[in-house]
Amino acid sequence: MSSKISLLALRPGLTLLTLLLIGGLALAVGLASVPTSVHASAGAPIRSVDGQGDAAIRSSDVLTTYVYLPLIARTQVCQPIPGESYGDFPVNGGPTHPPAEEHPDLNLALRGYEITDADKGLVDYGGGSDPNAPQLPGLFADNRTATFSAVYQIYGWDWECNCRGALITDPEVTLAGLATTPGETLHVPESGYSIGGGYEVLVLYATPERITLKYTPDDHVIQGYTLHVENICVEPSLLALYQTWNEAGRGRLPALRASQAFGRARGDEIGVAVRDRGAFMDPRSSKDWWQGR
Repeated sequence: MSSKISLLALRPGLTLLTLLLIGGLALAVGLASVPTSVHASAGAPIRSVDGQGDAAIRSSDVLTTYVYLPLIARTQVCQPIPGESYGDFPVNGGPTHPPAEEHPDLNLALRGYEITDADKGLVDYGGGSDPNAPQLPGLFADNRTATFSAVYQIYGWDWECNCRGALITDPEVTLAGLATTPGETLHVPESGYSIGGGYEVLVLYATPERITLKYTPDDHVIQGYTLHVENICVEPSLLALYQTWNEAGRGRLPALRASQAFGRARGDEIGVAVRDRGAFMDPRSSKDWWQGR
């Protein structure tokens, strides 16, 4: 009789111990399934996603709910431009050397550029100007005076070592970041010049993200005006035409008419650089590229 009483007295304690063991095991399994970022102790440094520094994850009693909205795919921004078709035009002289993709005068990616803190807006330099110079409002379908979202300095090129040189500081701005709406069409700025056949410019270089336009029929930047436009979606059929003629030896290249659309803005800023006889100019100059603005 006494042994039965002892077992009955122990049974509640054993039951409680069993429940505690089961609960602890469930808690351990649950913690193991939680993402590691939730386990981080308060103040523990975690490397940020973009690699720019350390971020700290701290404990919180607030339950955060995330709502994931659909993103606009890049392919939706870089759509063909309805109704556009492109011609070609014979090039003066022989093809560029080195090849366009390896030429720092044609492929601006080889030089690169850095942001600077100069004024973001039109600048009046005074003095004379060319009334036939390309007018940058024509980049946009609404012919607007652009908002300068950022300004940059392009790297020079050391032709002796065939390598990137120092940043160009005169003028103090050599590439302008102009605010855009993703997907808006971009057009050839009109000038007072023509390469012939009713065409305004040759396409000297094109990739899916950038284009180089030349206001003479030469396969170089030595004479006349050159326009570099960065961070764009080059119209797919124009890009294909450029690739075809580039691979065929560049005896002809795509040619565009004044105000013709050549692509779309890839994001909320495009980069624009203007050159005159090879020299990088200040794209903010009101007397040159924004006359009457």
